[in-house]
Amino acid sequence: MISAYTGTQVREAEEPLLAAGLGNVLMQRAAHGLANTIIRELQSRGRRIYGSSLVVLTGKGNNGGDGLYAAAFLAARGMRTTAMTTADSAHSQALAAFEGAGGRVRHLTDAALGDLAAIAARADVVIDAVLGTGAKGGLRGIAATLVHAVADAWTGQAAPGFVVACDLPSGVDADTGEVSGPVLPADVTVTFGAAKAGLLVDPGADYAGRVDVVPIGIEDNFDRSTLRRLEDADIAGFLPNPARRAHKYSRGVLGVVAGSADYPGAAVLACRGALAAGVGMVRYLGPPEVADLIRQSCPEVVCSTGTVAENRVQAWLVGSGMGPEDHEQLQRARDAVKSGLPVVADAGALPALPDVLAPNVVLTPHAGELAALLQRLGVEVDRAAVEARTLSAVRQVAKLTGATVLLKGATTLVAAPSGDVYSQADGTPWLATAGSGDVLAGVIGALLAQAAPDVGRFQKAGIKEEGRWAVVAALGAALHGRAGRAASDACFGGPIAAGGIADSLPHVWGKVSTLSNAGVRKRNSHTQPLR
Repeated sequence: MISAYTGTQVREAEEPLLAAGLGNVLMQRAAHGLANTIIRELQSRGRRIYGSSLVVLTGKGNNGGDGLYAAAFLAARGMRTTAMTTADSAHSQALAAFEGAGGRVRHLTDAALGDLAAIAARADVVIDAVLGTGAKGGLRGIAATLVHAVADAWTGQAAPGFVVACDLPSGVDADTGEVSGPVLPADVTVTFGAAKAGLLVDPGADYAGRVDVVPIGIEDNFDRSTLRRLEDADIAGFLPNPARRAHKYSRGVLGVVAGSADYPGAAVLACRGALAAGVGMVRYLGPPEVADLIRQSCPEVVCSTGTVAENRVQAWLVGSGMGPEDHEQLQRARDAVKSGLPVVADAGALPALPDVLAPNVVLTPHAGELAALLQRLGVEVDRAAVEARTLSAVRQVAKLTGATVLLKGATTLVAAPSGDVYSQADGTPWLATAGSGDVLAGVIGALLAQAAPDVGRFQKAGIKEEGRWAVVAALGAALHGRAGRAASDACFGGPIAAGGIADSLPHVWGKVSTLSNAGVRKRNSHTQPLR
């Protein structure tokens, strides 16, 4: 599991080593990791190290020192290096090491701006080492103008080289991912000691590229993480695994209240997502015409009648494809929440639910729906503001409602009322298609139904009762994203429809589950090993 921390937490973790006089050692370790990442990236692109050009944009603090030391190391390997200082001063020792290795220093001034921007735009590698984790606000003055000029030079054409951010892209807040001023988008961010929370949430993730964490010796000094991301082994460990004598009821029954005359397909897709995610049975409640379509599309689904109380299930999915005029369905959604069972509430159900909920209610809004929720709760905010501060917004809704909140997006965030947050970015932009969210709701609903009677998996991982619903939602987001990517990969990276996500899910599930069930699967001669 990737654990991410705030800039303050990182600085606190560094403090014992700094107090022991090891500040320069930390800087050298960071610089060495940064330089090695650049070497590997050049080699992966078929570029030579010797003779390649590198520009380091450096500020006056330790972040600039990291960049200068890394550039000095690369200059010694034969790279043509130029440092562009954006402040009146620079880290003196690092600057001396850089010049001693043969690096050229240029000070950024108005007169030199055009020439330096052209040099940076033509470089094989640009290191962004202007602002570090302690900076507040973005690039200002001539440094901001330089970034604009370099970006303008690349507009409409492929950049000849690549950008590596030192610890984080300048202008991205390490704690929140909020962005101030112009930011030079990185192809790779090399971050030190631990991932910074702002790199794993939007909009900061838009500028971070691939994130590489370089250990520098502070890793044992961290306390509780600010944000986490499930990786392969975590996903495998949390996946439900039916016992030998399992039956459809012990594997979980999901009740689905979804669809309408206007959007019958939403109910079908929600059911398909649930069926693909391992639940023992899906029971549908809704309009007869929607039920008829579900019978044709998903004969495995049991279409029932009556009230929520009259149908026995382990969890509910409510809201997909429902509108404000669907009074009977909306009442069922409210009744599902009142039942005390786990509920995933999507789309049309969100405006109809009470303001105060429980952690086992998982809300799944997109940014616009989250803004509407906040407005209803007395917070004046619009969609653009939510998208500009996704981490703060999702935490705020979870705290105000008491529910678990999943904010859909390129990076999906899941916040528990306790403050725990999970960040998943497993998908592809092709997931932005009609019905994708309905499939996601079905996947999460199925996982909720299976998680309700099975707490052992979470207790073993040290997950408390309130927090397991956030883990389940993050697990659903991870599976959904990976299924979308797999569906697109099967089309050579092309577009997908929502149904393709559900079709790909069992294969993705089976592939990742081999990581935790290898001993069982070796005894099954019909199962191929993971390659």
